[in-house]
Amino acid sequence: MRPVIDGFPWITDNLSLVFDKTGVHLLIAVLALLISIAIAMPVGVWLGHVHRGGFAAINISNVGRALPSLAVIAILIGVIGLGRNTLIVALVVLAVPVILTNAYVAVDTVDRDVVDAARGMGLRERQILARVELPLGLPLLFAGIRTAAVFVVATVPLGALTGTDGGLGDIIANQASYRLEGVVGAAICVAVLALLIDGLFAAIQRAVTPRGLRGQIDFAAVQTAAASNPQEEGTP
Repeated sequence: MRPVIDGFPWITDNLSLVFDKTGVHLLIAVLALLISIAIAMPVGVWLGHVHRGGFAAINISNVGRALPSLAVIAILIGVIGLGRNTLIVALVVLAVPVILTNAYVAVDTVDRDVVDAARGMGLRERQILARVELPLGLPLLFAGIRTAAVFVVATVPLGALTGTDGGLGDIIANQASYRLEGVVGAAICVAVLALLIDGLFAAIQRAVTPRGLRGQIDFAAVQTAAASNPQEEGTP
């Protein structure tokens, strides 16, 4: 218990180092998250719109989530070598499955009657996607981004364990230089950072949720149900 208590004064005594490492930590996390969104969101949204490929997408995503991040980093070191790019690729592998699954489910579970009504009013497919499905699916879509963001922020320190840039993980993996108090202090910073990121994306998620839907959507239940029982190919 004593090292945990000593971790807090270590943070205050080394604020410059903590801020510097936190900046690197966030830079890596933001880059990985943006790349993951750019890859996974368009694919998931389109598959949800056409209501096809869900079974394959979700199962591939489940395989991706099952891969240990440390093992992925170790494999990538042999392919790419040491460096920040190796860690970013590993974080993308971690984040893409979550975003892809939620993007698919967010659009696929939009009320078909609403979509049919929009189609009956003469809206084209792109207009239906942009004006109907995406606005109604944004809360669940952001839930996936929120989860991925927390995963990424919490996993960045693993980079330091395999010789790559790990932000606050550089302190955690270097007990010889920073002693146990420094390791604990950096770990506390990572935990607080993950909680702050979760709170930030929770606020964004609530902001994009239509007022009439707030409190009525169980995002976890929807995602679990979709992952365990995705619609069959071509189901209307």
